[in-house]
Amino acid sequence: MKIVIAPDKFKGSLTAPEVAHAIEAGFRTVFPRAEYVLVPVADGGDGTMEVLVRATGGSEVRANAVGPDGRPVAAAFGVLPGELGAVVELAQASGLALLPEGSNDPRSATTHGTGQLVAAAIEHGAERIIVAVGGSATSDGGAGALEALGARFMDAAGKDLARGGAALAELQRIDLEPLQERVRGTSIVVATDVDNPLCGPRGAAAVYAPQKGADPETVRMLDSALAHFADVAAATTGEDRRNVAGAGAAGGFGFGFVALAGATIRPGASLVLDIVQLDRRVEGASLVVTGEGKLDAQTHSGKAPAAVADLARKRGVRTAAVCGSVEAAADELERIGIFKAVAATPKGMSLDEALPRAAQLVEEAAAKLAAGLRGSL
Repeated sequence: MKIVIAPDKFKGSLTAPEVAHAIEAGFRTVFPRAEYVLVPVADGGDGTMEVLVRATGGSEVRANAVGPDGRPVAAAFGVLPGELGAVVELAQASGLALLPEGSNDPRSATTHGTGQLVAAAIEHGAERIIVAVGGSATSDGGAGALEALGARFMDAAGKDLARGGAALAELQRIDLEPLQERVRGTSIVVATDVDNPLCGPRGAAAVYAPQKGADPETVRMLDSALAHFADVAAATTGEDRRNVAGAGAAGGFGFGFVALAGATIRPGASLVLDIVQLDRRVEGASLVVTGEGKLDAQTHSGKAPAAVADLARKRGVRTAAVCGSVEAAADELERIGIFKAVAATPKGMSLDEALPRAAQLVEEAAAKLAAGLRGSL
């Protein structure tokens, strides 16, 4: 009997590989003789670099970068074998988790450090760069990263803008020539789990800036500044890309790179599943087990467990899940493609209590799931 274990991370507690090992340990208590194939996955959020580097036998390269507040941070990018190129994780240099809780200023937070990592990957020789954009602290439309790659964003007096989304309200001219020279011959893929446009009620500011510390007035200001950025970008290039699916990812990072750097946007989960070759590894499996920190209605919209379940279903293999918490109703689970899901966190246990015991709780939940499947596999 072959069991494929393909979970995403449990954010804040366990990496995807740690979750996979814990699930395997729990299943082995019930099915000790089964063949276990561990395929940790991701959806373009933090942890994507580790998953891809481990799956492909790649390596990590340290690089200098600044954080969202302009202070130096320890960061790295991943080098993958052959034509796979490199992977840059935005959260490494521009992530909200890099800052003390409550300290982020969404008006000035910058993606400059992510651009430095992209530049370092180009210098390293990568001809294809995947930028995984989950977990950002920013709402600057990717302008900070593009600046790090050579673009100039200027006000009416011809002075370079300050970094951050708020400054985009003063944008009058964009010089793309140095950027175009820098990225010539490089294919950039933005990997994301969202399909939001840049502006409006579903845009980068309205949906995501409050999570980054923006009050309603700041949300309105950032949305207006991003719309102005899109206006100037369209006047510069002759194309308006603000409504491209995923343009609003990572505070508009998707927009900036599609509109000005020739990037493409891909759903992160499907991109990762392709690279880790999950389709091939599911062949002949009796069961696929996936998971994430919280399984809810949002899982269906681009999250890794939904992509795993969809792929397994096409192969005729059932998918079950072990998650930190399960908030999806039965009909939602059916829509996702998961026939059974168990929560690792017992009812009544607080998150503070659960986090230090995360691996143990996942193992116990996996054993419970396996016991419930005895006789049906």
